[in-house]
Amino acid sequence: MESPEYGQNSAMNSRLYCTFTSLIAWFDSEAVAGNRGQGIAWLRVIPFILLHLACLAVFWVGYSHAALIAMLAAYAVRMFAITGFYHRYFSHKTFKARIWVESVFAFIGAASAQRGPLWWAAHHRKHHRHSDTEKDLHSPRHGFLKSHMAWFLNHDAFGTDYDVIRDYAKRPFLRWLNRFDIIAPAALAVFMYVLGAALERFAPATGTSGMQMLVWGFVVSTVLLFHVTVSINSVAHVWGSRRFETDDNSRNNALLAMLTFGEGWHNNHHHYPNSVRQGFRWWELDMTFLALKGMQLLGLTWDLKPVPLHLKRRP
Repeated sequence: MESPEYGQNSAMNSRLYCTFTSLIAWFDSEAVAGNRGQGIAWLRVIPFILLHLACLAVFWVGYSHAALIAMLAAYAVRMFAITGFYHRYFSHKTFKARIWVESVFAFIGAASAQRGPLWWAAHHRKHHRHSDTEKDLHSPRHGFLKSHMAWFLNHDAFGTDYDVIRDYAKRPFLRWLNRFDIIAPAALAVFMYVLGAALERFAPATGTSGMQMLVWGFVVSTVLLFHVTVSINSVAHVWGSRRFETDDNSRNNALLAMLTFGEGWHNNHHHYPNSVRQGFRWWELDMTFLALKGMQLLGLTWDLKPVPLHLKRRP
């Protein structure tokens, strides 16, 4: 018969192991085998919490035009990588791109600290299969806060379902980037600090520094980017207009479309997700689509799937 002392030691060892693997998972997203049920993975999401708290450092480092420009540039480039490649390329295959272009924008997307491209695309494909049902992890039907952010922090959301993303999971670089998803944001953070330090040393008139550039160019821009991106899960399923009677609660939201470079035309997208363009009307600005068209002119992308003509004519 098992002794009480043995049972206590076993439970303690199990907790220590879980703590250790949770910490390792900061650097290796696949260090934890499988999911560990419901609830927020508090140890694992400490970096995410600290990133938000670090925004308060703006009161310490101050600001400069150079830092604000870096913040906007980091936001814009990574937003395009998320909308154009994480979403329209990896999730929906609405266009084709050269392998090196795919790899570059996968890395830039990973620098958004929204986890790896395969994780992101697998979750998004599941979202379309089960949109606003019990199986949709980030539906507002589970609560607005969970749809916006809490789902991202849950134990059951950390794993990558490679069966859902088999097409791109064959790429060794994407598998590596998906597993070690901390490398890209860490590289961006280092770049911002070095850039700020270099400007402080060689162009002091800019009024910036390494810490200031790190805080604005990486921390603040990353937090803004995250919350604007996930607003498509939350806000765009609650507020906006519905052109199409889809089986979910997706809505078109012009403000979100502007902030996300076109993703806010969400009801359009849920009605016909196979189009590279989400703004179905000429007045529905879709900057991601325009950028991809520009890349097509340069031979970097091709086979951009259009909006069917009958949908363009729909009131």
